[in-house]
Amino acid sequence: MLQGVRIVEVEGLGPGPFTGMLLADLGAEVIVVHRKGGAATPGMPEQSILDRGKRSIELNLKDPADIEIFMALVASADGLIEGFRPGVMEKLGIGPKACHARNPGLVFGRMTGWGQEGPLSTAAGHDLNYISMAGAAWYASDAGDAPFTPPTLVGDIGGGSMYLAVGILAGIMRARATGQGTVVDAAIYDGSAHMMNLMMTMRQTGNFGVTRGANLLDGPHWSRSYSTSDGGFMSVQCLEPKFYAIFLDLMGLAEDEAFRAQYDKRSWPALTERLAAMFAEKPRAHWETLFLGTDACVAPVLNPEEAAAHEMNLARKTWHENDGVLQAAPAPRFLGTAEWTPPPIPMRGDHTKEILAELGMDEGDAA
Repeated sequence: MLQGVRIVEVEGLGPGPFTGMLLADLGAEVIVVHRKGGAATPGMPEQSILDRGKRSIELNLKDPADIEIFMALVASADGLIEGFRPGVMEKLGIGPKACHARNPGLVFGRMTGWGQEGPLSTAAGHDLNYISMAGAAWYASDAGDAPFTPPTLVGDIGGGSMYLAVGILAGIMRARATGQGTVVDAAIYDGSAHMMNLMMTMRQTGNFGVTRGANLLDGPHWSRSYSTSDGGFMSVQCLEPKFYAIFLDLMGLAEDEAFRAQYDKRSWPALTERLAAMFAEKPRAHWETLFLGTDACVAPVLNPEEAAAHEMNLARKTWHENDGVLQAAPAPRFLGTAEWTPPPIPMRGDHTKEILAELGMDEGDAA
């Protein structure tokens, strides 16, 4: 879908590389600039899933000769991805002003936690910090527990990578129409807050206040996960009355008067305790068999390996294992495209000679 789009990605952490992977998954040519002589980020593999489908060149962005190579890449690109703290690219002499002087149509994508400006713009932080300050972590976890979300998903990926990708694509559309590039300031803080607007819409009807555990989706007995007898978990979220009725019927509670007042907040704690006791009586497999394929809106909580082995994945082929590496296929899907198989993951600098040759250079031009 993005064939003919070239993205230059400066090696960085989490959300920046994920954006590059997402665009590569969609067909863009992504060239990642790895640090010359560098090593993988601690905790990350030498060959990262986030680099799949990309090409790699090693450059020293503190060396004038390599900066000239970098700027030649910039001149050939539609977009750029960088995730340094504000001001770092400028100090290196490759900030937006310098890059736009070489390529006026470039979309300069910047990925940060707090944004390019503001009182925290130069402060360190991580996913949980950004979404906490943005208000997006407030409703995470049960009312009596400290808020905690799945690591990286809400902030780094949802509030960060996805918004940077959309911003870059919007900028490229504008550049192709006008010849004018732009700078995309993608702050995880901003994106995480923006994702709250669906919940803010529910707040307009009084269904989401500030009290944790007393709201439409974070308090009811029909919107939470329950432990099973074998240490597994089942998720329940039968919001609509017609689905709630199916849930009660399958649980043998259709005639139980206490469960009929679905939206009575006063009854939620007691009914939660009753359901917790019921789910704890039998193993997860029992509940999976009971609910699978029904409209009760109940599903098992699977780990990635279990998800890959589940019949849902056998049909959708969402999870793939290639050379011992488990990874998820690109999303969304497009009708009429070939079935996806995992593309190669480059080693650092694998394509340095190849890319230099395309730029009319050789290794003698590099530092």
